Amino acid sequence: MIRIVTRAHIARLENEARAAVEQARQTSGVANEAFGRHVRELYAVTERAEATAAEVSALLARAMEELSAAQQELLLRDIEIRRLRAEREGESLEGRTLTVLLHYGEPHTIYATREEAHADTATHSMPANHVWKPCGERPAAEFKWRGEAFIYNPASNGFRRAQVPLPKPVEGAA
Repeated sequence: MIRIVTRAHIARLENEARAAVEQARQTSGVANEAFGRHVRELYAVTERAEATAAEVSALLARAMEELSAAQQELLLRDIEIRRLRAEREGESLEGRTLTVLLHYGEPHTIYATREEAHADTATHSMPANHVWKPCGERPAAEFKWRGEAFIYNPASNGFRRAQVPLPKPVEGAA
């Protein structure tokens, strides 16, 4: 088949080709601008992610330090508890004393030593330099704070008061 091409047809094809090239150039420019925006956004997001990762890394490092310190403290406490348990299991209770701190005659706290009981009363509004005196036979309810010593009694497998009050005479008895 033979086709005859006229100058008008060639001019029209050239115009269409120029228009197509111009449209391709514009489309390429728009695509390049969009690509540039996306790349800039990607860099911005990457920078934020890196900054956030650095913050998280710093937080994690501090948390790990705190965890390590807490674990170390727990380990030391566990060692101390084991030492105290071994010490307690190795000791005989015979002759061992406890001090019960009484508040107006009511038991308040039990201490291993009288000194600990006296020191703790300072936290309960008692002056630290208070001079402790024997209470005699007066009832414990008459005293704001009173320390009573108890001694382990192996016969009863328990503690008894260190100073037993004197029995009161029965009225009318001979």
